Amino acid sequence: MMQLRKGDTFELDIDALAFGGQGIGRIDHFVIFVRGAVPGDKVRVRLTRKKKDFAEARIIQLLEASPERIQPPCPYSGFCGGCQWQHLPYERQLFYKKNHVMEALTRIGGLESALVHEPLASDNRFGYRNKMEYTFATEQWFPPGNPDEPKSQTGLALGLHVPGSYYKVLDIKACLLLEETGSRILTTVRNYAKESRIPAYGIKSHAGFWRFLTLRHSRALDQWMVNIVTADRNPDALRPLAAQLSAQFPKLKTVVNNITRREASIAVGEQELVLTGDGLLLDRIGPHTFQISANSFFQTNSLTVAKLYQTVVEYAELQGSQTVLDLYSGTGTIPIFLSRYAEQILGIELVAAAIQDAEKNCAANNIRNCRFILGDIKERLTDLRVKPDVIVIDPPRVGMHPDVVDRVLALRAPKIVYVSCNPATLARDLALMKAQYEIVEIQPVDMFPHTYHIEAVAKLVLRKFF
Repeated sequence: MMQLRKGDTFELDIDALAFGGQGIGRIDHFVIFVRGAVPGDKVRVRLTRKKKDFAEARIIQLLEASPERIQPPCPYSGFCGGCQWQHLPYERQLFYKKNHVMEALTRIGGLESALVHEPLASDNRFGYRNKMEYTFATEQWFPPGNPDEPKSQTGLALGLHVPGSYYKVLDIKACLLLEETGSRILTTVRNYAKESRIPAYGIKSHAGFWRFLTLRHSRALDQWMVNIVTADRNPDALRPLAAQLSAQFPKLKTVVNNITRREASIAVGEQELVLTGDGLLLDRIGPHTFQISANSFFQTNSLTVAKLYQTVVEYAELQGSQTVLDLYSGTGTIPIFLSRYAEQILGIELVAAAIQDAEKNCAANNIRNCRFILGDIKERLTDLRVKPDVIVIDPPRVGMHPDVVDRVLALRAPKIVYVSCNPATLARDLALMKAQYEIVEIQPVDMFPHTYHIEAVAKLVLRKFF
C-alpha cells in the first residue's frame, strides 16, 4: 500500500456512500472518506486527516461525474453544514438511507433477515423545516469559485456553520429548507444588526451582543416566531427591530429575546423577554394542536412527522383497552397521537419543562387519559407498578442505556414499538432485545431530505417462550 500523509493529492474512484453522507473510496482496501463525493465519481482529492484504519479527504477536482450526480439548486451546497446530499436525486437519497438502516442492522445488530420497508418520503423536498437556527459571527465566510476552503472577510455575519468548524459562519442570504419568508426575515435582521453598530458575539473572544437568530414557522396557520438570542439584555436595541419586523411581515405572530451569558454555543437563554405578541406559536401535527414556545422541542418536519406517528399507531395495534408506556415522552406528541386508541398512556420524561409542555398540549387537545412522570427512566422503571401492554420507546440519538434495556425486558410487555433517529443505536438496542423479542418489521421515514438522517420505526413482539 502506498504511504499516505496529510496533504497528499491523488485520484480516487468513489464506490460507496457512508452513513454521515460521505463518499467512500479505497486505496489497496484502505478506506478514505470524501465529503461531497457520490458513488461513480472519479475525483482528485487532498488528504486532510489520516488515522490508523481510515483517512479523510476533500475534493479538489471532479475528474468524472457520477451518472447519479445532479446540480444542486442551492449555491451554498457543499460548503454549508445544513445539507449533505443536494447533489443526489431524491429517489437515490431514499435508496441510500434504506441501505444505511439495513447495513447497521446487519453489521451492528446481527439482524440480516430483518424486514425493512421502503422509506416513506417527505411530503416536501424543500421548505420542509419549521425551525432554522442561524449564528451571528464577527467574520464573514463565503463559498469560493472553486472546490476549496471558503474565503473570509471581517464584518458581521449571520448564517450557518461551515462543516467541521465551530467558528466559521457562512453569511448566507437564503436557505431552501425553510419557506421563503424566512429568508426575507433573515435579511431584515442581518441588515438591522449591521446598521446598529452593536458587535456580534465572538465565539473566541466571548465578547459582543448578537448571538443567534432562530425562526419558527407554523405551516398549519402560516405564522412565524422570531427568537433573537443575545449575550446581554438591551431592550432599547431590540424593540425597534421587533417593530420593523412586525410591520414588514404581517404573518409574524411574536418576537422574543432570549439572553444567555454562557460561553457554550447553544441558542437557549437563561432569561426571555417577549417583545411582541405572546411568545407562543401554534402548530398542528395531523388533527392535533401544539403550543410552541421559543425553547420548546417540536419535530422539525411538521407534515411528515404525521407519517411517523401514524406508523407508531399501526405498529402498536391498539384496540382501546390497553395500557401504553411511553419512554422519553418529551412534549407528549406520541402519547397524544395514541390517546384515542388506548385506555391509558403513561409517559416518563427526564426534563421537567417537557412534561409541562406535554400537560399543556394534552389540555389543549382535550385529552385526559395521558399521565406523565418526571424522573430518570432507569429509576422510574424499577418502581413501576403498571403492567404495560405496549411500550413505545423514542430515545435520543445515543439510544437506550443498557440498564434501561434490562428494565424494559423485565417488564415483558407483549409488544414494543421503537422509534429511532440513529440506525446505529437502533441496531445496537435491537440486538440486545432480539433474544426475547421478534423484530417483525422496520419502517424508515424520511424527515430530512438532502441530509443523511433517517428515522425508523421498529415493531417488536414478545416471543412465545418468554
